[in-house]
Amino acid sequence: MAENSIKLIANNKKAYHDYFVLETFESGIELAGTEVKSIRQGHASIKEAFIRADHGELFIYGMHVNPYEKGNIFNKDPLRTRKLLLHKKEIDRLSGKATEKGFTIVPLEVYFKGQLVKMKIGLCKGKKLYDKRDDEARRDQKRELERDFKSANIKV
Repeated sequence: MAENSIKLIANNKKAYHDYFVLETFESGIELAGTEVKSIRQGHASIKEAFIRADHGELFIYGMHVNPYEKGNIFNKDPLRTRKLLLHKKEIDRLSGKATEKGFTIVPLEVYFKGQLVKMKIGLCKGKKLYDKRDDEARRDQKRELERDFKSANIKV
């Protein structure tokens, strides 16, 4: 595997639907050995996960990693809290912004970058219902335009 090759394990499509992603950061995750083996098999989910700042550190709650099937007593709890590994300046910036009203930190993707498990996290602002409707209308318009363009090219 090349050093910078990226293999996507899990992504959070709902985050893009519910939030405006203002900034993204790449962080490491503190994992046990059997958790890494399980993630390598693709058994991870971040759909209901969220991130909080506690005492100058970032933690992810609700990230589900299935127990390693060939593991034994070394398997960890699937929903345990895991520490995120970022630089101190990034943690301070994210935790400061997260305390402001309307901002939150959301996990977006889990992937392998070379041999390391990385997580793409985003500083997000919540969407209102009308924002979601506008996005859906824009996607429908774009889809309709592409469909018309495709049919016009076929007829020629």
